[in-house]
Amino acid sequence: MDFQRLILFTGLALVLVLIWQAWIEYDGKRRLPAVGTERIADSGLDQNQSVSARAGSDAPLKQDVPSAPAAPDKPVTQIQSPVLLASALPSNNTLTVETDLVRAQIDTYGGDLRHLDLLTYPVTLDRPDHPLSLLHDKGADLFVIQGGLLGVQGELPNHHTPYASERNHYRLGPGSDSVDVMLEWQGPDDVAYRKIYTFYRDSYYINVRYEVANNGTTPWQGYIYNQILRTQVKEKSSGLGFFGRLPSYTGGVIYTPEDKYQKIDFDDMLEASLSRPTNSGWVAMLQHYFVGALLPQGSSSYEFYSNVTARDSQPRYHIGYKSVEPTAVPPGGEGELSARFFVGPKEQHRLAEVDQQLELTVDYGWLTPVSSPLFWLLNRINEAMGNWGVSIILLTFLVKLVFYPLSAASYKSMARMKNLQPRMKTLKERFGDDKQKFQQAMMEMYKKEKINPFGSCLPIVIQIPVFIALYWVLLESVELRQAPFALWIKDLSSQDPYYVLPLLMGASMFGQTLLNPTPVDPMQKNLMLAMPVVFTVFFLWFPAGLVLYWLVNNILSIAQQWMITRKIQAAGG
Repeated sequence: MDFQRLILFTGLALVLVLIWQAWIEYDGKRRLPAVGTERIADSGLDQNQSVSARAGSDAPLKQDVPSAPAAPDKPVTQIQSPVLLASALPSNNTLTVETDLVRAQIDTYGGDLRHLDLLTYPVTLDRPDHPLSLLHDKGADLFVIQGGLLGVQGELPNHHTPYASERNHYRLGPGSDSVDVMLEWQGPDDVAYRKIYTFYRDSYYINVRYEVANNGTTPWQGYIYNQILRTQVKEKSSGLGFFGRLPSYTGGVIYTPEDKYQKIDFDDMLEASLSRPTNSGWVAMLQHYFVGALLPQGSSSYEFYSNVTARDSQPRYHIGYKSVEPTAVPPGGEGELSARFFVGPKEQHRLAEVDQQLELTVDYGWLTPVSSPLFWLLNRINEAMGNWGVSIILLTFLVKLVFYPLSAASYKSMARMKNLQPRMKTLKERFGDDKQKFQQAMMEMYKKEKINPFGSCLPIVIQIPVFIALYWVLLESVELRQAPFALWIKDLSSQDPYYVLPLLMGASMFGQTLLNPTPVDPMQKNLMLAMPVVFTVFFLWFPAGLVLYWLVNNILSIAQQWMITRKIQAAGG
């Protein structure tokens, strides 16, 4: 296989990968059930109704409560069969919490964390006063955090328990580092419960603890659980058909010291319920740029689990954890069970505040060992420059500089091969359709001229993982979301609104093609000329930051290749 054919096949392989990944995204969205407001209307339920009017009997609603671990002398209470739940979640009274970074809503029905706005992350740049809602409990797209206590001796508060609160609004005051939200419930057997959320300044971490006051005459014993409820809905596709941004992962993940980072997607949950014992770790739901994570505290033994309810309508996916080591409170005593949440953007410096590998939720895939250092370097450059677009350009310069000796060797080989084009054309005319003799004669000519046609292959192969790793850094880093560059580029994470960068990128690819040796085969020649057009079509809907990186890399490659080619030609080959 000659070098020109290798270049061609490499480009075609990359195009096929792009098409395959785009098709995966498109086909997955096409297969998802369409969910509209008609289901809510058919249910006959108003989303703002009280609990009593909505559910009548709460027995069917409690099918999403996990079973309590077995006490030494008690059998395990099994989870009942899934049932069809109402389209809207039951609601009672809503408590609002405001900090410098988030505005959250907690429902007294179950004490769930139902809604959370990211105040510094607007949905769109043209509506800066409209923050992105990461958690939401209305409509088809549900994303809420639930929790409670489990036990085998009587009724304990879970995410269907009606709590009471003295206040409806909480705000982080000036000079305060945190604000507490207190919910109360009086249980049977003279046991009083408090569920307390703690929100912090300049943080997306949230503490939740249960205070148990056992005023009865018998010992109390219980287990904590927390879970994320999520639905899978059809997202709006971007671009033209299935062309556009490559898909990012949306679904569940868990981390344990034993199995490390593992994805538990919606299909996995439908196929089989998760049941994973562990001594530490965390469980989370991911989407592009953002994450909701549950981090257990205080116990030494947990079970990560998943459950799916409402399978016959729009499935509701539950993934969470429960402690399997009981907390005991003697008569007249008090006890506490606690956990920690992270609900916010996947900003790596914030994720790393807790030493539980939460930064792995920024998923760079199998190239993480390469992508992580590249992001670290890109972030350091941005701290100095204050502009992510300029930082991308400088990082591309540095990467190109590191690989300069390798790429120089490649371009020297290509320049010498280009000087042999007239002689190769003569050989082609001499041997006609006899490809075997043509290849033999061509290799003899390479040997005579001391040219290794495959000498330029290794530098390209070595650089490919680095380029792909940088590609995923630019795609997955929330720091680049809505980050401006200059002029008309107001958001590096969105497509160029005027398609200037993609067209310039296509032109640069065409210019680079002209510098490469021209294939002798007319079909290969036509395909090589078509490659810039194909890539331009794909890049029209790619994020501007990615296109900027590719454009700068092409320009630097053209400059380097032109100088080396000119030098080789001046030296006579």
